[in-house]
Amino acid sequence: MSDAVEPTPNSAPIHPTLREAAWVWARVAALSFGGPAGQIAVMHRVLVDEKRWIDEARFLHGLNYCMVLPGPEAQQLATYIGWLLHRTAGGLVAGILFILPGFLSILGLSIVYALWQEQPLVAAVFFGLKPAVLAVVVEATLRLGKRALKGRPMVCVAGLAFVLIFFFDVPFYAIVLGAGVVGFVGSRVVPGRFVVAPADEGMALRVEIGRNPRLTTTAWTVLVWLLVWWVPLGFVAWGTGAGSIYTQMGLFFSKVACVSFGGAYSVLAYVAQHAVEQQNWLSAPEMLVGLSLAETTPGPLIMVLQFVGFMGAYHAHASVGAGVLASCVTVWATFAPCFLWIFAGAPYVEGMRQNRSLSAALSTVTAAVVGVILNLAVWFAVHVLFAKVDDVRVGPVRLTVPDVHSVDLWAVGVALVAFVMIFRFKVNLILTLLTCGGIGVGISLARAFI
Repeated sequence: MSDAVEPTPNSAPIHPTLREAAWVWARVAALSFGGPAGQIAVMHRVLVDEKRWIDEARFLHGLNYCMVLPGPEAQQLATYIGWLLHRTAGGLVAGILFILPGFLSILGLSIVYALWQEQPLVAAVFFGLKPAVLAVVVEATLRLGKRALKGRPMVCVAGLAFVLIFFFDVPFYAIVLGAGVVGFVGSRVVPGRFVVAPADEGMALRVEIGRNPRLTTTAWTVLVWLLVWWVPLGFVAWGTGAGSIYTQMGLFFSKVACVSFGGAYSVLAYVAQHAVEQQNWLSAPEMLVGLSLAETTPGPLIMVLQFVGFMGAYHAHASVGAGVLASCVTVWATFAPCFLWIFAGAPYVEGMRQNRSLSAALSTVTAAVVGVILNLAVWFAVHVLFAKVDDVRVGPVRLTVPDVHSVDLWAVGVALVAFVMIFRFKVNLILTLLTCGGIGVGISLARAFI
């Protein structure tokens, strides 16, 4: 029989030491599979229900803030709670430990893929994973759509976002900014048409530093973290040259970090637009490989960007060392801003929560993200299921036209299996991907004997 004390609604949060917290954050990081929903659930179970280090209202308060930030909300929530418990040191421990297992896993798997992707067994596994990821992206689109598309204006915003990025190559950040303006203005002109989710009961909590954080403290925090963010990237640019692929990646993924509203699925459309179609850092099927690796390893799903950086440098220089350096640059540019958003912005959380116009703007951005993820799903589908895909220009319109004769029926079959497992039988993500990887091996063996 367990001696654990059963928490009650009135139980006061227990305050741990930083050493105790570090061990628990390491445990949370090791269990952080399954994307942001699973990661947030793990944190809630461990920190609220089991350890009682933070109460329900404060947990939801931090989660709401992190949901409106660019970047991975689960990692930022860990940083936020670590900051609440032990200020900057706690935020650093929580945020870094949350990233570390995923970074090491993706780095090792990137090296395996780069060196041995032509090996039949490795190629067969990844053949099965790529169609499975298509089903995962479609499921993510539907899940977010049900939550975000409340009312006709939001549906229209999502549809317009899809048209702009899929047919006109409008940059992702321009769509995000435009949607935010539409939501902000719309909430003032026709407030009844732009639905803003009501605040949760018990959310009017202030962090311990008080109601009026000092602007000088905020300015120093911003300055320090801007230096943390940009000084290492500056050294990379100085050491490798302003035109090097490492400098380009540092700049590009820093920009991605500032516009990555909606999580990894939404930002992948923007990354694919730049990394695959403009820079040729990697191919569309390789993007799917990276996403499958991020889905099956601990850590934020946005770690897929690390794979993009690794493969881009590896292709450019045919060197694992180049890929490792690019991985480090990519991860630094992706996550250093996350600490800036938390440490500088957390004291002002409550004011943001009470601003209905800002909430409407952010809700409209989320609606636009649905259209962007739908674009990603269609883009993945044509590149996974067809061996030949052409881009046809008709004036300003770009049409992605697959050659129907190049359809890969094996890939279609694996995708159907994944769709049935996820949508019909509600099989969890990791088991679905492992099953489809095994099917890929089976298909490879069948092809060898046919």
